[in-house]
Amino acid sequence: MSIDVHTEGGIATIAFARPDKKNAITAAMYAAMADGLAAAAADPAVRAVLITGSAECFTAGNDLQDFLANPPSGDDSPVWRFLRGLSGFAKPVVAAPCGVAVGVGTTLLLHCDLVYAGDNARFSVPFAALGLCPEAASSLLMPAIAGWQRAAEKLLLGESFGAEEAREMGIVNRVLPAAEAIGFARAQAAKLAALPPASLRETKRLMKGAMADAIPARMAEEGVVFGRMLRAPEAREAFTAFFEKRRPDFSRFD
Repeated sequence: MSIDVHTEGGIATIAFARPDKKNAITAAMYAAMADGLAAAAADPAVRAVLITGSAECFTAGNDLQDFLANPPSGDDSPVWRFLRGLSGFAKPVVAAPCGVAVGVGTTLLLHCDLVYAGDNARFSVPFAALGLCPEAASSLLMPAIAGWQRAAEKLLLGESFGAEEAREMGIVNRVLPAAEAIGFARAQAAKLAALPPASLRETKRLMKGAMADAIPARMAEEGVVFGRMLRAPEAREAFTAFFEKRRPDFSRFD
């Protein structure tokens, strides 16, 4: 399954563990993460969640072969269950991205409360370049966090950016040496786990405010558009070019 889920000291850790594929996410991995979040939400002993990969790699995003073989097919598909579970998670969530964080590897961070990146982190949201649209409510959250122009540059061009720029944009709290980032994030999660849980939940709820309703609405809207675009010729050309290791040609499309 390539997802390691375990709980210790009040912290539920959900870790990408598929290094041979740069932690590319399959439908089965999304299901495991969704189940891990649901279990953490229901367990009163869990006070915080930590999402990690390794010091070398967070995640390369969707496993494209698995994604095309098992595309999202409704609200109960594993990817949407995971994204809904994360966006609505009431307890604090800490993340420690190191190395590549592509697509959902970047957008999931927008739903985390504390993000500590390794100095080797490289982020990208290449949805438009793949003939698709943003997901995980990133079309709402990234402009709100980073400002319109910086969000447009990342979401429209899809070019990668480093950890310091992510910090300047407000996506990352702090940048640390890659070998230290996960340990630091775990220590921060432990601090949260020692605090009054009801206070943390209410603080997070109040901070979200109107966004608590806007996020699932935007996520649902993106999901409809994403599904339509996934079946369109532009996406087929993008994915075909990816597997053929060539530059896609969108010149014939309006």
